[in-house]
Formats: sequence, structure tokens, C-alpha cells
Amino acid sequence: MPPRKMKDNAGSSARPATISDVARLAGVSVGTASKALNGRGSLRDETRRRVRAAADELGFQPNTAALTLNSGRTYTVGMITTDTIGRFSIPLMTGAEDSLGAGRMSVFLCDARDDPIREQYYLRTLLSRRVDGIIVTGRRTQARAPVGVDLPVPVVYAFISSTDPDDCSVVPDEVGGARKAVDHLLAVGRRRIAHVTGPEHHHSAAVRASAAVERLAASGLDLVGPPLFGEWSEAWGRQATGILLGAAEGFDAVFCGSDQIARGVADALRAAGRRVPDDVALVGFDNWDVMALACQPPLTSIDMELEGLGRTAADLLLAAINGEPAPGRHVSPCRLVLRESTAVSVRPGATRVGRV
Repeated sequence: MPPRKMKDNAGSSARPATISDVARLAGVSVGTASKALNGRGSLRDETRRRVRAAADELGFQPNTAALTLNSGRTYTVGMITTDTIGRFSIPLMTGAEDSLGAGRMSVFLCDARDDPIREQYYLRTLLSRRVDGIIVTGRRTQARAPVGVDLPVPVVYAFISSTDPDDCSVVPDEVGGARKAVDHLLAVGRRRIAHVTGPEHHHSAAVRASAAVERLAASGLDLVGPPLFGEWSEAWGRQATGILLGAAEGFDAVFCGSDQIARGVADALRAAGRRVPDDVALVGFDNWDVMALACQPPLTSIDMELEGLGRTAADLLLAAINGEPAPGRHVSPCRLVLRESTAVSVRPGATRVGRV
């Protein structure tokens, strides 16, 4: 439906819709309409949706210059990332934009490429543009030093965390995700579970491996052999499978620290005549659709809910901008996405995706 054309007092020529027009159509006060469109105040979701729908119907465009002058805000947010390929930062940015866009805020994405000098350059540039806040993210969940000290705007760390406990950080619950993977394998009757993951010095690899060992121990079971640490690659998955197949101890399931590794494991098991999931159930981590759906069979995996994590980071940033900071480490839950690699009852070629 095209936007309504408003009439001026003479009743003839069209004029731009105003915040008063939006409030009138939505059945709220001008103040409530303003809060709903700017992402401020404690309003019901239904009220915000009604106001935004009215604004869309009228084709309402806020006067950015007036907003800046009246509030001292630019309605822009910076995002600094070290994730060059965008594997993690793009879903995070999508989620952040979903939240920030509701308040008519724009996001500037800056790729620091793991270069501290470049990162500080972007930080200065964003501050010179008077952004209202900054989100810092990257490709590892390991804590990092703060991007700056005594900055004039609030900062939220997303996916990664800050070593300063007074900073606001939002991170995925990797421990909880690993536990869900092990619990699922136990629920489908597997008791001899092996673990193949990334480099031992990598924070995520270490955390996921430790959580898997602890979860099995709580059930009175041991991991089949030690965790196998290597590269985040399909090649390592194939190599590690050879190690497992050559060992004396048998296994009926493999929990992998990433989907890339799991796809390599699936290839090697198939080449060795082992059926997935009939002989060996397989679970990955990341729910990276490029890998999980191309795996044969499609891969059950742990999803870190990156878009949701981005929305949470944006909501926390908006709260801080509005004078309600929430310092500390905020843990965001992961979910289990079920596919054929653990579902013996699913016929080849059938589609069965569930979420836990």
C-alpha cells in the first residue's frame, strides 16, 4: 500500500506527514509516538508496532537534523569488527540493525582486520562523527582488552567480551551449547562419544571440549579417548576420523567443535563404510548452513543464535545511550538444531529440522 498523502490546511496540496499525524493514526500521544520511533522509553511491543505501522503507512520521515539538534544525538552507531570474512559479524550486524533500525538508527561497519592501529583509527573516526555508541565484535569469543578507556559514548562487546568487568559484553553460552550436544547424543542412545575440535589454544575449542567431558562425567561416562585438537577444517575432521577408527576403542557418536570439522568426519566415516547416523551419530557446532546443509547427511548442530545476540547487544547499547547501562558479562543461550546426522528414523532425503 502506498503512503497516504496528507493535505495542508487549504485541503489541496500534499505535505509531508508529521509526528502528530503518526500519533493521531496510531491513537497515542505525540510523546509516545516519538518514544516508539526513537527506541526510547518503556513501551509495550504492541504500541511500538502500531506506531511504526502508522509511520510506514503515512510515509513519515523524521527530520534527522532536528533530532540531532534537539537531543544532541546523531542516531548513528559504529560497529568495529576483526572478523574479516564476516562469518560472525554479518549475522551480528543483521540482528543489531533489526533492533536499531526500529529506532531509525544507522550502523557504520568498520573492519579492523586484527590490526590495532587500524582499530584505533576507526575508533577515532567514529567518535569524530559523534556516533551515539559503539558495538565491538570479532571472530573469537575470547576476552580482549577494552577498545578504549573513558570513552565519551557507551560501548557493548558482542560475541567477544572485554577483560574489564565494568564493560558490557554479550557472549554465546558455549558451555551450555556443548552440554546440549552431549545430552542429545545420550538421549538418542549413544554412550561411546568421541570429540574432535579446533586448536587447543583456541578459547572456544577448549571451552567446548571441557564442557563435553564434564557433561559425560556427570552421567558416569568418559569421553572415548582424549579430545582430539587440530585445525578448524574438513581436512582435520577426516584425519581425526582416521585416528578414531585406528584406535582399539570403538565409538558410536562424535561431537565436533565446528561444522567444518564435522563435515570432514562425515566424509571419512562414509569412505570407511560407517553409516551416519546408524553406526555413528554426528553433531557439529555453529549451525553454519553452508556446511551443515551440504554435509551428507545434513548435520545436527549447535546454533549460537548470532542474530539474536546482535539484537541483544543493540538493545543493551540503546539502554546505555538512554542512561541505563548494564555492565558485566551477559550470556546468550545456544540452541540445538536437529537434522538427519543424529536421527536414525529419518529416511534418506527426508527433511526433519527441529530446534531445542
